Formats: sequence, structure tokens, C-alpha cells
Amino acid sequence: MLRFALFLCSIPLLCAQTDAVRAVLTQSEEAWNRGDLAAFASYYDDSPGTTFVGHEVVRGGVAAILNRYQKAYPTREKMGTLAFTNVAVRRLGADYALVTGDFHLTRTAAGGGNASGHYTLVLRKTPAGWRIIHDHTSS
Repeated sequence: MLRFALFLCSIPLLCAQTDAVRAVLTQSEEAWNRGDLAAFASYYDDSPGTTFVGHEVVRGGVAAILNRYQKAYPTREKMGTLAFTNVAVRRLGADYALVTGDFHLTRTAAGGGNASGHYTLVLRKTPAGWRIIHDHTSS
């Protein structure tokens, strides 16, 4: 019975941390949609071990991730409008979370047309907040 009581007491903390992870996605989506790639990239961990896997593999901290996005999306037209959907957060312990979901880019034909796909993120709780340490995105 004591274990069950302790579990119930931990639910608000778990819910608050899951909400904090979701907030990272919301805030990064907002940064993208205002054309602020530097703010978007700031949600990645600034560590040499941070990885992005897509059409290519990028390793490094925020600067490497930002450089990747700046090359792939050099204009607002190419960036379009981003929406994250079907977001699911699974806690992997006190300081780690796995996030899966879908992304949708709404763009003009000149911007490359609409694009969509899936992503898997691993986030780590840092002193600066939750940060992405691994991003695998496919379209």
C-alpha cells in the first residue's frame, strides 16, 4: 500500500515533467514559424554527442545543428509553416524522455511544396531545461 501511495504522489511530478518536454516541442515549433532558426536549434543539447539523423547524419552541438538547418532551409519560403502532430512522450527515467510524432511543413510550390514525415527524439533534462540529444527525422 505504501508503494501505491508513493506512486500516486509522484504522478503530478511526472505529469509536470512530461508537460515540460511537450513545451520544448511547442516552443521550437513557434521559433520555426517565426523564422528563428537559432532559437529552434537552441532546443538541442550543445554537446559533441548530439546527433541528427535524416538524409545525412550531423554530430555536434547547437552550431552544427543550426548549420544543418540553415543549409536545408535558407529562406522563410523554404521553411514554410511547421506543425507537430501525434506527439507521444514516454519517460525513460528521471532525466530522459523519448518523443515520437509527425511533422508537417506547409510551403508554397516555390518553397519546395508541402512536406511531412515522422520523428523520434531523445531528450535529456539539463540545468538549462529539456534538450534534444538525438533526433531521427524521416520524410
